[in-house]
Amino acid sequence: MEKREHFSSRLGFILISAGCAIGLGNVWRFPYITGKYGGAAFVLIYLVFLVILGLPIMVMEFSVGRASQKSAARSFHVLEPSGTKWHITGYLAMAGNYLLMMFYTTVGGWMLYYVYKMICGEFVGTTPEEVGGIFNGMLSDPVAMTLWMLITVLICFGICSLGLQKGVERITKVMMSFLLIILIILCIRSVTLDGAAEGIRFYLIPDFGKILENGLGEVIFAAMGQAFFTLSLGIGAMAIFGSYISKEHRLLGESMNICLLDTLIALMAGLVIFPACFAFGVDPGEGPGLVFVTLPNIFNQMTGGRIFGTLFFVFMSFAAMSTIIAVFENILSFSMDLWGWKRKKAVLINGILIIILSMPCVLGFNVLSGITPLGAGSTIQDLEDFIVSNNLLPIGSLLYLLFCTSKRGWGWKNFIEEADAGKGPKFPQWSRFYVSYILPLIILFILIMGYWQKFFV
Repeated sequence: MEKREHFSSRLGFILISAGCAIGLGNVWRFPYITGKYGGAAFVLIYLVFLVILGLPIMVMEFSVGRASQKSAARSFHVLEPSGTKWHITGYLAMAGNYLLMMFYTTVGGWMLYYVYKMICGEFVGTTPEEVGGIFNGMLSDPVAMTLWMLITVLICFGICSLGLQKGVERITKVMMSFLLIILIILCIRSVTLDGAAEGIRFYLIPDFGKILENGLGEVIFAAMGQAFFTLSLGIGAMAIFGSYISKEHRLLGESMNICLLDTLIALMAGLVIFPACFAFGVDPGEGPGLVFVTLPNIFNQMTGGRIFGTLFFVFMSFAAMSTIIAVFENILSFSMDLWGWKRKKAVLINGILIIILSMPCVLGFNVLSGITPLGAGSTIQDLEDFIVSNNLLPIGSLLYLLFCTSKRGWGWKNFIEEADAGKGPKFPQWSRFYVSYILPLIILFILIMGYWQKFFV
């Protein structure tokens, strides 16, 4: 078995963990729900739930990883009390990582495709209908969809094949640095557009009237859901990075840094989108349509739009690929921990496997578009996303939580000892009752409400 590598720096750990958390939902979902539910008023509620919901579970994932020095495939085997079955959680985590990549690699391919289209100037002079046609044309072309998915998989596994420090850490540092620089450039350009001030006011000025208009319960659930899902907790995607770090720093402080960076990116994405939408009189819609149809139309009307459009999709590609690289690293670690494979062998076998597993999503928009697993208009991607987001993430998070607090699991004493090893803020002892009894109920509520909204609303 290969000797376990460790990060060469604390910064590498923070940027890679944040890169895993920073997903495309930060760009096309967070700004939308922030605007819908009262701007800064919603952000305040969201931050509260990020602290009381996402942060404790992240600390627990990191603790399990660091204490075991294993990925989710073996971490529970190492830490569980003799005769218990907590290791079954590891198989759920492994399934979650593979399922996530079955559709995320396709979306990563969309981003690279749009970088190519922007560089070639194919959006210049097109009408709004033609822009929509380019996106729909991409979805309906199985060859193009497969090609860009393949490119995404090969690039990201190629980076992982170089090793943790020389590949994943070094290249993710560069990607995340450029991501932040590009985002700052786009923010400056967007907020200086004529008419951008109205979009800034809409986004950043608290509007408590919108909370009352939508209903406090709906707003709270939206904030809880975003705080929970934005960090990709519950499938061991964070635990692996805990196994790569030393005990020099306490895990609460590290988790706080990652949550802050994740939130900063989401807030800055809103400063790109809302001022631009208001400057050109466009309603910012939710989901892929915002990124692939609405924003290219805005770039078409903007001076230097081709340049800024290219930069935007490079930023989106980095956001997607940072997540893919992080999850690929987790998948490789499964193989190395379970079967003692060398990294190169794990890359080769998992690369082929991920390509095969990604094909149903790719073909679900064209050849297999007649398959509508969640009702009319749904796709195979929707089903895969639902299984991960509405099932494996909350169930996995609940199991991590119970493992770290239950006497029949790893237990509170062991968890606290690991989380508080090193320098920095301690995990609060007074929170034991909350994380043991109240937080599990909140996660169950999110799990049930996810089904309720999907099938009964």
